Amino acid sequence: MNPRTFAAPRLVGVVLPILAAWTLAVSLPGAAWAWQGEAAVPARQTLAFIGVNVVPMDTERVLADQTVVVRDGRIAAVGPSGEVRVPDDAVRIDARGKFLMPGLAEMHGHLPGGNAPQDLVQNVLFLYVANGITLVRGMQGHPSQLALRDAIARGELLGPRLILAGPSLGGNLETETAARRVREQKDAGFDLLKIHEGLSPEVYGVIVATAREVGIPFAGHVPDAVGLFGALDAGQATVDHLDNYVEALIPASELEGAPALFGVAERAGRADASRIPELAAATVRAGAAVVPTMALWEVFFGGRSGASLRSEMPELRYLPPQAAEGWERAVDQRNASMGDPAGGRRVVELRRQILRALNEAGATILLGTDSPQLFSVPGFSIHREMALMVEAGMTPYQVLRSGTRAIAEHFGELESAGTVEPGRRADLILLDANPLEDVRNVARRAGVVVDGRWLPGAEIRRRLSTIANAYAAQ
Repeated sequence: MNPRTFAAPRLVGVVLPILAAWTLAVSLPGAAWAWQGEAAVPARQTLAFIGVNVVPMDTERVLADQTVVVRDGRIAAVGPSGEVRVPDDAVRIDARGKFLMPGLAEMHGHLPGGNAPQDLVQNVLFLYVANGITLVRGMQGHPSQLALRDAIARGELLGPRLILAGPSLGGNLETETAARRVREQKDAGFDLLKIHEGLSPEVYGVIVATAREVGIPFAGHVPDAVGLFGALDAGQATVDHLDNYVEALIPASELEGAPALFGVAERAGRADASRIPELAAATVRAGAAVVPTMALWEVFFGGRSGASLRSEMPELRYLPPQAAEGWERAVDQRNASMGDPAGGRRVVELRRQILRALNEAGATILLGTDSPQLFSVPGFSIHREMALMVEAGMTPYQVLRSGTRAIAEHFGELESAGTVEPGRRADLILLDANPLEDVRNVARRAGVVVDGRWLPGAEIRRRLSTIANAYAAQ
């Protein structure tokens, strides 16, 4: 079928406040959009990083004083600087004292679709790349994103590699409609199905059966009526946002009548935290991965005002001002509607305990932030997420692994991605300091390689400045 004529279903069920604010921001008549000028895609070159400290992410170690050669979009050589021959045509990058690691993944990203201005699309893609995110799993699907994915793969557009979910499957779908949409999304070329809220167990079961039949994974939310154990038993590939983990700690009778998603705060005081190891063990047995999106949920439930959040996020200057204004209003409205602020704080603490238990049990944890969302700016949000994961009890290496090697393992690509080794994709971040000592050092970027294309730090800063100045002029 022609993916451009694919009919996206209407989103039903719970719609997070950001979607309305983001849609408003990208559709305002007369809005001016920033652009990076002639946003040319850098050519692939032969690159040689001389004297660099390599963080290979095969194990927790640093290889000192290495030379890494990149050719044709792949890592061609890694070895001690005195032993690796640098090709005559290579661009030599003096990387002494710096650290080279694999590019990161954003496993729950939202990409502009539909009628979004092309300038905005380019800007969002660049914000990811500028922060060393070289792969995005798009979880707010739209048919237009298929062409976007292919243009990036052909080198016609600068952006991270895209793995795309189709338009979400949620709400009051009927069984026949659900089965048809699964087949349509598979035929259209989407990489996975996005599960959303509101599905009945019967319809969820039809989606699962049809997905198995046509060979497409399904991931995302856990419908309340299905429950965490139902999703794990069904083989859902990822449980995003730790969805339904806190609910699974609360007796079902206590959840009756609670509003979907946010209503858990009203019942959080009745959660039995002693059952958290049981949930972690069930996750490991099922082989499911989790995409925690910790930072966003702490915005949802933490009770901080929109103004205070806005004041500490300089990266908001890289988005349309209408988005930041809408996010501030949405957060304040969310806080005003929360009947039990203490319950919200209890949700935050339970989620941290759950992530800690999942990590200790050996569950697969994948890095993702649900950006753009409420005060979750594409690319920049990954740094806030990683810091919170460390606060929850993960080591810097474990956090970095969740965005590199674990991603490659999840997609069955360990022979071609996820580490700094010969033959792997040349998706790399050059840093000024060791990320294994402090994940905040990932923000200290000296440059990024995406699909073999080198963006030095000065060029990244120039393009970011162009975006910020154009938005400031509004």
